Amino acid sequence: MYTCAACNEHYCRRGELKKTPSNCPCNETEEVEKFKELYLQEENYKLAYNSALVEAEGYCKKTRLEEIMDFANKCDFKKLGIAFCVGLNQEAKKLAQILKENEFEVCSIICKNGSIPKEFLNIKEHQKVRPGNFEAICNPIGQAMLLNNEKTDLNIILGLCVGHDSLFIKYSEAPVTVFAVKDRVLAHNPLGALYLSDSYYKDKLHKK
Repeated sequence: MYTCAACNEHYCRRGELKKTPSNCPCNETEEVEKFKELYLQEENYKLAYNSALVEAEGYCKKTRLEEIMDFANKCDFKKLGIAFCVGLNQEAKKLAQILKENEFEVCSIICKNGSIPKEFLNIKEHQKVRPGNFEAICNPIGQAMLLNNEKTDLNIILGLCVGHDSLFIKYSEAPVTVFAVKDRVLAHNPLGALYLSDSYYKDKLHKK
């Protein structure tokens, strides 16, 4: 079993492969050669090469939004899709505006597209967010397929719920990047839970 999260040395980062422990992924030499072959495929190469350039040029200098635009430009992606949560409608509007001002064509699809009632998924009344009211399911498959129909070059996730983002990524034909993730409690900053895991959130998160 690989345990990279517990490693403090990161020999892989420094190219010191002779020092790696037996369960280090770097020792999977046959697999690594397969990875390298995949990176040489045209689309993979374009994504990997340009993301490396964006990282180097924007490291600790550019925001995520600037980096997304830089990446899209380097890859010659002109038509961008935004898959967003209804709860971040204003953020989606501003994001689309900025992308358009930077000469991208933008197609945006809300999570509630299709207005499919939750009863379709056998969600009971007491299982709704607001029982007694009509609630449409979040429809990430619809978001992905509608953006596929638009033939977007790159799709951007803005605040999709856990699991909904998984379905969107599964069905998106265009490459996907994440601008922001959903965390209503921590102002959409989920890393805050880790930073507070030994203090305010200790009892909620740690089971030992």
